[in-house]
Amino acid sequence: MFKLLARLNKLILPSLTKRGLDVSKAKKWQLALIAWRYYVTARALDEK
Repeated sequence: MFKLLARLNKLILPSLTKRGLDVSKAKKWQLALIAWRYYVTARALDEK
């Protein structure tokens, strides 16, 4: 399930690191997006 979510994240959600986002200046929704992507990616890697 998390592998599918990770693929959807990659296709749908924006990559904030490619845009050069400074985490110390990030807005709350950007931090939430980063946390969500990290959570899904970590779970997808654990499924292996």
